[in-house]
Amino acid sequence: MKQITVEDIVNQFSLQVLAGAEYLRKAITKPRVHRPGLEFVGYFDFFPTERVQVLGTKEVTYLHKLSHEERKTRIGNIVHYHPPCFIVKGKEEELTYLKQHCTSEGIPLLITKHEQRTSELIAKLESYLANELAPELSIHGVCVNVSGIGILLRGKSGVGKSETAHTLIGRGHRLIADDVVVLKKISPTTLLGTHDENTKEFLALRSIGLLNVVRLYGQKAFQEKTQIVLDITLKKWEKDELNNELDHEARFTEYMGVQIPSIEIQVQPGRDVAGLIEAAVQNWILKQQGYSAAEEFMERIEKDY
Repeated sequence: MKQITVEDIVNQFSLQVLAGAEYLRKAITKPRVHRPGLEFVGYFDFFPTERVQVLGTKEVTYLHKLSHEERKTRIGNIVHYHPPCFIVKGKEEELTYLKQHCTSEGIPLLITKHEQRTSELIAKLESYLANELAPELSIHGVCVNVSGIGILLRGKSGVGKSETAHTLIGRGHRLIADDVVVLKKISPTTLLGTHDENTKEFLALRSIGLLNVVRLYGQKAFQEKTQIVLDITLKKWEKDELNNELDHEARFTEYMGVQIPSIEIQVQPGRDVAGLIEAAVQNWILKQQGYSAAEEFMERIEKDY
């Protein structure tokens, strides 16, 4: 199971530590955060104790309205479950009572340094946690973003994956990763493709060597990550295997339980593989909009009979 620590989110979001500084190495394993509500009135049947707990203006205001003894009881009931940490939107001087509880129970208490809505803070936290805690798989290939669509290019070594990516960059598209592509499963149906840091911005071309695409072509040539939408396998040209059907039966490649539509493109000298990839992307976009060229063609044929 992947995990990060409370210290990681302190650094990522520039949070101030009010209590439990010695416990910042506590593990966080869940990609969602929780905003206590029912727990303050004593209902704990579905309390997600392993999640980061966020207290916004609404929760802090409610706690201030309670008597000292009642507030002590309500907060004590929650800290008793030892969540990884509390993140509070509020002023330090207003949180003395919470600081005391967290200190005694060994729970990091963190506050935001910058003014922002609680909903915005939660959205940023969950996006960060989902990315950091997502199951990962590293594969050999190239990842590019073509017209806003994430593409995996796979195939045997030497088939031309990196050269094709270079041509796509020249046409205004973006490199995500070359050689090693890191896939992250951020939901049951969503894969992100990214690099492994070591290969970030680099593209290896036979006979040329290693290129830094940002240094050569500017920041527009590179993107940190992209959602994977199509899986394209490049194969050496084999005449007898060339597929000429009007429309292929849908095929998929599975990565960590996520099905990604896949196609094969045969490669030979002079063939515009980058152009075919651009066409595949635009055709996929049209299909998402409900249009199929093959279906329209068959409808025309049927009208003539």
